[in-house]
Amino acid sequence: MLNIILFGPPGSGKGTQANNLVDHYGLLHISTGDLFRYEMGNNTPLGLEAKSYISKGELVPDKVTIGMLKNKVDANPDVKGYIFDGFPRTIAQAESLDSFLAEKDCEVTALVALDVDDDEIVKRLLNRGLTSGRADDNDEEIIRNRIGVYNNETAQVYDYYDKVDKSTKIAGMGSIEDIFDRLKGAIDDAK
Repeated sequence: MLNIILFGPPGSGKGTQANNLVDHYGLLHISTGDLFRYEMGNNTPLGLEAKSYISKGELVPDKVTIGMLKNKVDANPDVKGYIFDGFPRTIAQAESLDSFLAEKDCEVTALVALDVDDDEIVKRLLNRGLTSGRADDNDEEIIRNRIGVYNNETAQVYDYYDKVDKSTKIAGMGSIEDIFDRLKGAIDDAK
């Protein structure tokens, strides 16, 4: 089973590239952002709780995130593997993911990080905010806070998987096709 963590700060292109990876490898894309938006859009208790954190550019607590993720994986047991997009974001979540996958007799194959500089991320997210309707994409202060949270908390997950030779960083700048070619190369090397 091929289990890929697609990694990078908000606005690095994870969603775009995940769609390409789904088509190429036949994996199920699990975006915690999409899970949160679904829950928030339906005003579920988990959605309302997640909304209070996301609106401030903060991380959603592990218990909410992990519960949503487990439900999604358990609902799709017959896939070739998973692309985890936006998860794990902390060492504790990485350890929870490893334990959860071990229960299913599999593991993370690779973490592939899209490397994009902060100013480009701000530009991309402000541009996305023109059409996304997401308040957190329209405010540069919130965007920079999200980048700060990523750099201070989430980036440690890269090091966690790097210690077991599962992390790879690729340039997240350039054409979508060029970035995708670099992603495929990193994933094929990890298989």
